[in-house]
Amino acid sequence: MLNTTDDLAAFCKDAAGYPYVTVDTEFMRRRTYYAKLCLIQLAYPAQHKKSAVLVDPLADDLSFEPLYDLFRNAAVTKVFHSARQDLEILYRESEFFPKPIFDTQLASMVCGLGHQVSYHALIKKVTSKTIDKSSQTTDWAKRPLSKSQKQYALSDVTYLRDAYEYLIAELDRTNRAHWVQEEVENLTDPRTYMIDIDSLWQRIRVRSESPLIFSVLRELVKFREMHAQHRNIPRTWVCKDEVLAQIALSQPTSRLRLGQLHSIGNTADESALAEGILKAVDHGLKVPRSKMPIARRPTDREALAKSPLAALLGVLLKVKAGEAQVASALIATSADLDALAVGKRNLSLLSGWRYEVYGRDALRLCNGEVALIANGESVALIQT
Repeated sequence: MLNTTDDLAAFCKDAAGYPYVTVDTEFMRRRTYYAKLCLIQLAYPAQHKKSAVLVDPLADDLSFEPLYDLFRNAAVTKVFHSARQDLEILYRESEFFPKPIFDTQLASMVCGLGHQVSYHALIKKVTSKTIDKSSQTTDWAKRPLSKSQKQYALSDVTYLRDAYEYLIAELDRTNRAHWVQEEVENLTDPRTYMIDIDSLWQRIRVRSESPLIFSVLRELVKFREMHAQHRNIPRTWVCKDEVLAQIALSQPTSRLRLGQLHSIGNTADESALAEGILKAVDHGLKVPRSKMPIARRPTDREALAKSPLAALLGVLLKVKAGEAQVASALIATSADLDALAVGKRNLSLLSGWRYEVYGRDALRLCNGEVALIANGESVALIQT
């Protein structure tokens, strides 16, 4: 357990001499808007005790600068499993992304081990070992950590070394390392972690098709998000979705009317919250009609996506994913197939390795250049 900057610097200096370091984080998000970083696990490929450590972000005498230097070191690959949440937290702490990175979950999908393979399943596949999950849902913010907590946390990076070396060998064998690199580029794009605050209202169900009600709801959701961010509390602690929907329908314009809404309860007594809610309602009511949001309805072309063409594209996807031995969900989603069926072409499946594996033949199918036929128990592609 590293609690001082000197100890962290010594580890990072050693780690810099190896081709990769495995990384994981533990965090808490139950009482905050932003995840609270509670632990960082690190390991490099050497067989001695000091090659795997726990870094305590809650320690008073610890600076992350030695770790940031390691994360910036282009000669050392930073290996994660399902890296998105880890990278989001680390980016918020440091305002940069570790580079280069490798995600073993993405690599597992490329290697045909299934869709979104869990860490425990991957380790079982690679090492035949079972990781004790008893500390999986522990409170990582409490100190001191127990021996079992430490062992569990370390296992997240020590076994990850085996998984990485297995997957690298598989990618070298199949010449697919560049596939994983294409996917990783999205993980190190800050836009991946940005919240579109203007569209969050669409996640809330409200029994109305009135643009005015949607306009009020949009302003309420924007206020809730900013209020939650400012106070660093979960958004549902500000107002639950159903409460916002009720306010959007009722459109109160006074503290008295707001307090009369049964679902609000005591939250209306909080002056700042009540004032913010009323201002959001007022803003929503004053939005020009031409700028009010409307409920999104399927267009005729989108409805066409439910036609046999979209279904055929799904069959082709299954065939091509099977031939390439890669998870079909990594190639394209059902929404991608719907978009392709209605003529959209600015799609990820039409570029990079996805185009080689599936996109080229998918376009040919859309253009009527090829057809699918039954071939015994399988399906084959033929020229038309």
